Amino acid sequence: MSATDTPTPPSAPFVENDPTYKWRAFTAIGISFFTQVMSMSMVFVALSSIADDYGVTLRAVTWVVIAQALTISALMMPMGRLADMVGRRRVHLIGLAFFGSGAVFTALAPTFGLLIVARVVMAIGNSMGQSVGTAMVVSVFPERERGMAIGSQTTAVAVGGATGPIFAGLVLQFLPWQALFWMITIPIVIAFVAGYFILDERRVSQLHETERPPFDWGGAILSSIAVIVLVITINNPFGVSWLSPFILGGGAAVIALLALFARWELRTAAPMLELRMFRNAVFSMGIVARLVGFMGTTAFRFLAPIYLISLRELGEGTAGLLLFLISAGMAIAAQASGRLSDRFGSRRFSVAGFLVLIATAVAMVFVTADTALWIVAVILFVNGLAMGLWNVPNNSQIMGAVPPSALGVVGAFTNLTRNVGNVTGQAIASAVVVAVMVSGGFDIPLSDIATTDGASAAFIDGWRAAFLLVTGFSVLGLILAFMTKPGPQHISDETAATPPLGRSH
Repeated sequence: MSATDTPTPPSAPFVENDPTYKWRAFTAIGISFFTQVMSMSMVFVALSSIADDYGVTLRAVTWVVIAQALTISALMMPMGRLADMVGRRRVHLIGLAFFGSGAVFTALAPTFGLLIVARVVMAIGNSMGQSVGTAMVVSVFPERERGMAIGSQTTAVAVGGATGPIFAGLVLQFLPWQALFWMITIPIVIAFVAGYFILDERRVSQLHETERPPFDWGGAILSSIAVIVLVITINNPFGVSWLSPFILGGGAAVIALLALFARWELRTAAPMLELRMFRNAVFSMGIVARLVGFMGTTAFRFLAPIYLISLRELGEGTAGLLLFLISAGMAIAAQASGRLSDRFGSRRFSVAGFLVLIATAVAMVFVTADTALWIVAVILFVNGLAMGLWNVPNNSQIMGAVPPSALGVVGAFTNLTRNVGNVTGQAIASAVVVAVMVSGGFDIPLSDIATTDGASAAFIDGWRAAFLLVTGFSVLGLILAFMTKPGPQHISDETAATPPLGRSH
């Protein structure tokens, strides 16, 4: 049977009051979460081997990562909306098929160009998985356990992200890089089989419409182009000046495309993303807090490896173990904050998370080239705790503020917000550090920071400026989290279906 024709098999009958179903379903979804996130983080370790194998430059090989990021970001929202219409289980299984096929094609790619094509195929599957994962997890847990559901999902993501570099490092000591992609097909096959036999479309989807609405191709195309232009502009893969026509034109194009997207969505009868949901203060402030929160937290993951490897001259293995502390803290706090927010409310934990994030950002401002490594390790671990503390209740608030029928596209939108926040935060942190170093006369490779007189001090100056900015992002997130007061649980499906401006049904 093909992935496009996936009724619930007779061997897995649907039991309405089965108390174990939520964890069996989460296991099936969690395996795919873990594997897809692990695949994204492991490829960074393999880039040098891939470049050597195909005889391309390191700048060229970064498109292995960029092509994936562009594809996932561009397709996530359209796939989320499609899943709300045709079924999340179906999109999930098709996504796993794309992802597994792309992994095989990546391992077999005879040329670098075909490798990029194979990575795009993998990314299509990854985007389908990310677009429905949060919605499926939330749907199989009772509403009173939404925090626990999202906390468990966040733990799977954190463990997957931390495992990727470690797994890749161990494998690459003994086997070629292609082995990484052969190996991840094993858990993907397990996830597909588990999803096929365990997931029930009636539980993971809310398909209320008696007639399926038309897919919003206009909104999908406009949003995809806007996201692609935004990610390319922020990433600045060609290394041009931030005041160049390329960057300024890209920024203007993004603004124009977003304006066109908003106008289209407000006027179309079946919008991909119902913009009227932003009338709900819990939803709108939660989204903005999520954006600035990830703009701040991503700087730790981006700058800490440079500090540890290029400045402190630690080995990759030692640095990897220290960076693992971020994911460990995130996994622990995600479980705790998810379960506790179900009992005591989300707002207080979101506020607490941003307070801890501010504390770690301020601590990083005072880190120097001579700071004891155990102090750095503690800061990284506490930063992971902060991320788990604010991320889970924030996501729970957003998902609780929308109608069940929109969980797919909103879950995809929250993941897109995270991705855009990460890309933006990394670009800003990099630009700040580089600007400070260049102003001091140090436009040098990262490998020369520790050995060039004065370069270490210039890097630390840039580091301090970057983390002062991170502190500002964190304070803004704290203000938004504090202002996000509990209100109505969500916009009803009837309210979300209000006729669009300028056109009636």
